Amino acid sequence: MWVVYEAEKDNLVNVILMGPPGAGKGTQAELLAKRYALFHISTGDLLRKAILEKTKLGEAAKSYMDRGILVPDEVVIRLIRENLPQNGGFLLDGFPRNLKQAKALDEMLAKEGKEVTCVLNLNVAEVELLKRMKERARFDDHPETVLKRLEVYRHETEPAVLYYKEKGRLKWVDGAASVKEVNDRIQRELGAAQP
Repeated sequence: MWVVYEAEKDNLVNVILMGPPGAGKGTQAELLAKRYALFHISTGDLLRKAILEKTKLGEAAKSYMDRGILVPDEVVIRLIRENLPQNGGFLLDGFPRNLKQAKALDEMLAKEGKEVTCVLNLNVAEVELLKRMKERARFDDHPETVLKRLEVYRHETEPAVLYYKEKGRLKWVDGAASVKEVNDRIQRELGAAQP
């Protein structure tokens, strides 16, 4: 049985959760946000909400997402800028997705006197990812779209992962286990990353 921990408010962290589509970022983000009292920002959720509400941003985003193409950087960066909390720590899920976004985030945070504490990259084999996404069946999880998203991830997001590795902020986490096991691994990495 999963235990919900009391939020550890004294140890504020700014965390980025990275990994390919279907790696479990959303599930882990919810658990970590509760545990560490972090403001959870999911670009996927923000974009899907805009699509459901049929906003101009949502309609534009849907045309890209339906084809498995990333929403343009300027739109996503603006979305993140508008949703970053003024106080407390945050957890970013689904952002940054490329090197340009990673650098833009660092610039945004530097202006506020903040920085990314830790970048957690969930590793899951492609076969497992395809199986997981088939089971969850979201509107943007059609097989052709999924394969395109994985290709885009390799091409666009992996350079951002390497950027954080070079900065000494990256922690690799094996995401091919139960939710609790993966969360335990993440918490060990976070504990090691805190000042």
